Amino acid sequence: MDLNTLASGLDTIWVVLSAAMILLMEGGFALLEAGFVRQKNAVSIIMKVFVDITFGALIFFFFGFALMYGKDAAGLIGTSGFMMGGDLTHINLTITHDTYWLFQCAFVIAVISIVSGAVAERINFHAYILFTIAMTGLIYPVAGHWIWAVGGWLGSLGMIDFAGSAVIHALGGFSALAAAIVIGPRIGKFSENGTANIVPPSNLPLASVGAFILWFGWFGFNSGSTLSATNGSIGHIAVTTMLSAASGGAACILFTMLRYRKADPPMVINGSLAGLVGITAGCAFVSDAAAILIGAVCGIAMVFATEFLESKRIDDPVGAFAVHGVSGSIGTLAVGLFAQPELAGKAGQGYSGLFYGGGVSLLGIQALGLITVIVWGFATTWIAFKLINRLVPVRVSRDEELVGLDVGIHGVPAYSQEHDFIELTQLTLDKR
Repeated sequence: MDLNTLASGLDTIWVVLSAAMILLMEGGFALLEAGFVRQKNAVSIIMKVFVDITFGALIFFFFGFALMYGKDAAGLIGTSGFMMGGDLTHINLTITHDTYWLFQCAFVIAVISIVSGAVAERINFHAYILFTIAMTGLIYPVAGHWIWAVGGWLGSLGMIDFAGSAVIHALGGFSALAAAIVIGPRIGKFSENGTANIVPPSNLPLASVGAFILWFGWFGFNSGSTLSATNGSIGHIAVTTMLSAASGGAACILFTMLRYRKADPPMVINGSLAGLVGITAGCAFVSDAAAILIGAVCGIAMVFATEFLESKRIDDPVGAFAVHGVSGSIGTLAVGLFAQPELAGKAGQGYSGLFYGGGVSLLGIQALGLITVIVWGFATTWIAFKLINRLVPVRVSRDEELVGLDVGIHGVPAYSQEHDFIELTQLTLDKR
């Protein structure tokens, strides 16, 4: 066996294992969101995650991957690779195209899961399936092509987004914001005078376990994006990922103790996730110290963003926008400030941020790319929800929402004794 064959085999194993770690994050999303919402809506969360994985994978196979990574047309869209056929020779990697598809499929499933949390407890299941098709088949692939594909116009300008702070998290976060605005707040979330009412999470231990699973999977998310088991930057990427997550959580602990006079558990959970989101773009290009700073800024910004949404009467039950949209934006711009040429060189690119002699050039490119992705994600999601609403209602009925989506939509509660199940099932049958 020659060295090239051995390296290719190692790279394949590395990428497949990284993809599996990212797919495990769906378990994290399921537990996190189920823990944050009320007990009567836990099953609906699980069902949406299954939609993400099943419909998301199939749609990305049929045409999403082609639009994202197919042969470039004017820097805007891919035109080959439908059902993994046609010309994909421009994707020049040491792994097979099938292996690459699997890794990218794990990413696209994560994007739609971000939106899932923002519309929890009131979205119509049929409408969610249709939006999943739109997100995984068009919205995300087109934005991804611009930045990650060979010939994409933002990537050609020099935009850096190593593992997706912009492509995945800013896009998903601002899509989540648009979805939350269109669908409206949960019944009883806001009083007539505009003040927000507390809707207590059903199971914070469950949510924390979900966050830990997401944290674990993020090492596959970031380090796996090297696409090579022999890349010397893998260890550094893992360290910056760890430090930013720890810093985001620690900053939230201290900040909420000062602001609320107690450490706020949901905020702390989201603070660590915000740190993970923020470091995703620059994990290969920034120093350990910069990673700590990025995580702390993202953790604190997440708190303010959560409060801001509530002041505007926008209901985001799990903090999808604050965690992904805001932190993804901060992380994307942070690359333009903190990217170091010696680190970027190890990862295959030689860019410098503003604080390391690169001037404002990279920062400007990052800002342009970020604004483009934000506008695209928000606008297309808004349009998609409006169009879907013409086919099926995007929101469940008032009665279904009050009873809970588990029984009202899916016909089964998440937790019940036998007599409770019989009573709730009869209620469902009566409604029909």
